Amino acid sequence: MPTHTTVHYRDVAANNPDLDARSFVLIGRAERLRSEAVLTWTGLSSAARDAMLDATAPGDGGASAETWVGQRKVVLGVLPEVCSRHNSPSRAWAIPGLAKKASGDALVLLLVDSPDHARAAALGAARAFPLFDGRSTEDTKRSVLVTAQAPGGFVADDTLQAAIDGVRMAARLVDLPPNLLHTDAFVEEAKALVEEVGSGITIFREAELQAGGFGGLIGVGGAAVHGPALVAMTHRPEGATKHVAWVGKGIVYDTGGLSLKGKAHMPGMKCDMGGAAAVMGAFLAAVRGGADYAITAVLCLAENSIGARATRPDDILHMKSGKTVEVNNTDAEGRLVLADGVSWVCATHNPDTLIDLATLTGAALVATGKVHAALYCNDPALEALAVSRGRDVGEPCHPLIYAPELFRKEFRSPVADMRNSVKDRGNAQSSCAGQFIGNHLPDNPPRWLHMDIAGTAWDTEYRGTGYGVGILVAIGAG
Repeated sequence: MPTHTTVHYRDVAANNPDLDARSFVLIGRAERLRSEAVLTWTGLSSAARDAMLDATAPGDGGASAETWVGQRKVVLGVLPEVCSRHNSPSRAWAIPGLAKKASGDALVLLLVDSPDHARAAALGAARAFPLFDGRSTEDTKRSVLVTAQAPGGFVADDTLQAAIDGVRMAARLVDLPPNLLHTDAFVEEAKALVEEVGSGITIFREAELQAGGFGGLIGVGGAAVHGPALVAMTHRPEGATKHVAWVGKGIVYDTGGLSLKGKAHMPGMKCDMGGAAAVMGAFLAAVRGGADYAITAVLCLAENSIGARATRPDDILHMKSGKTVEVNNTDAEGRLVLADGVSWVCATHNPDTLIDLATLTGAALVATGKVHAALYCNDPALEALAVSRGRDVGEPCHPLIYAPELFRKEFRSPVADMRNSVKDRGNAQSSCAGQFIGNHLPDNPPRWLHMDIAGTAWDTEYRGTGYGVGILVAIGAG
């Protein structure tokens, strides 16, 4: 049955007479769950609470125990004790699975170790409640209240609701099927967003892209019924002293083009627009949250389809950067649209910081797994900031090797400036993919971070996670 869930973050007292929830889900490490707060909230006896916790071994992924107190289901979600130096101390990776134990109208109480963990924990809880549900049975509605309590009291954050909404928006976009979220529909989503938040927008459709020399976007998206687009949303607060550009890969469906994916690898490719979804969600979160820095958020939208106008292996594309690319793999398409996007935003908006996000390579999963995004960065301070902020907000990431002099050779072509896919797939393939994008930056580029989110943009059931929203806003804030 489709369930439409609203998620609100706010402070609330245990004895609030307006709190009418069918289930209480309390999440924290075992030590926090043994606090008096659990008894106050749930009405459990200390013996009953301790028995539940004693019977629950969280392991590396968290575990839960549940019971009933009167007509209310009570769930104790026990977070893992272990947390390595490369992971988020909030244990955010375990929170969505525990928060999903909520039934009906629910309270999710996050008993965090520190106020610094509240944002990561709240975003983790929000990921448990997707917005999109395409089933045809009768609709139901429910409300989930999320709140965080540290040892010193409740954690107030007047920007956290915007971040939750941004994460859930990004996840919804990833969840939408490609017959509903084609490029035209994505453009309409962006137009509705800027109208809501009062920001500016520039839209280039196929004719403008053709005239403007966006050979990557035209080459990838030219065969589809719904043509390619470049959308730039702008936030220009008065007095802003820094300017960040976010560029998202928005391949609404990836067949692989003429380098066709097989039947085992094509399902799930509706998710290949996770980078653009994250940019949309981050723009919402930042603008609603009162960001005091300038933002240019670029969506590179195309469907990698098959047809009479499809790009062929051996075609040469003339890119926005002025460079030429010999196509040797039409399934290496995301880097082509991103190359046009980063080249255009640098030439027209001159940002101080440039971040592109993309579900770019399966090799990123091999390199950094399904919880950490892979980074390729030309600036050590920006790289360190991303790693730190990723841990803070529960969207961890880890650097790849940055060595352009070792990777440019993989794209050598005898007839063009470069090819679009590597010669040797065993030579740091994810770094090489990032370097292809870097090949299209200006001679004096801004500080630049490429984030490969192929392992993190969706979960094991191909549901969107909204990964990227939290970290983009956190980096932007510095």
